[in-house]
Amino acid sequence: MSLSVFLAAFGLIFAAEMGDKTQLVAFTLAARFNPKVVFLGIASAFAVLNLLAVTVGQALTSRLDPSWVHLAAGALFIFFGVNSIRSCSEKEDSDGDEKLSKRGPFATSFLMIFFAEMGDKTQLMTAALAARHRDFVSVFAGSTAALCLVSLLGIVLGALAAKKIPLPLIKTAAGGLFIVFGAVSLVQGAVLRHWLPCPQRLGSVLC
Repeated sequence: MSLSVFLAAFGLIFAAEMGDKTQLVAFTLAARFNPKVVFLGIASAFAVLNLLAVTVGQALTSRLDPSWVHLAAGALFIFFGVNSIRSCSEKEDSDGDEKLSKRGPFATSFLMIFFAEMGDKTQLMTAALAARHRDFVSVFAGSTAALCLVSLLGIVLGALAAKKIPLPLIKTAAGGLFIVFGAVSLVQGAVLRHWLPCPQRLGSVLC
């Protein structure tokens, strides 16, 4: 593994993702769920996405219609947003809390990051770096480490906020944030589908 390639990938991806929606998602999820489980879910999603990026490269996104990716991500964000807000007015029993703490956070974190980052700038940057340096291991390690660190910073802040801010307020704020992300993603998907001709949508096989 090349240290210079690792550092190049780490620096570029870290700078690109600092303050991006990924960090905000990590913050809100960690404020509500177990931070360790949230981190595992987010890290797993990034590992899969970066593995796809470095092994398949830009050919991956050329086989996917980005409008469908945006629409799927938007629907997922809105679903979790509405669910988060609704849960504020619902009394959860201990069994429900235990089940949520063991299953919900990991799946929620994984799916939200996976769909939100599929075809995003950082995945394209990772694919481009892998193609340029021909060092898949170094690019994968650097990119994944950067994304995990950015997410970890958001998770730490979210966990600290959870100790000072009432849980219902956190759930409502998180739900509203997710709905905003979802609405933006749906608009992006709709624009791509209605305004771009099929050949311009990266040669999609779903046109």
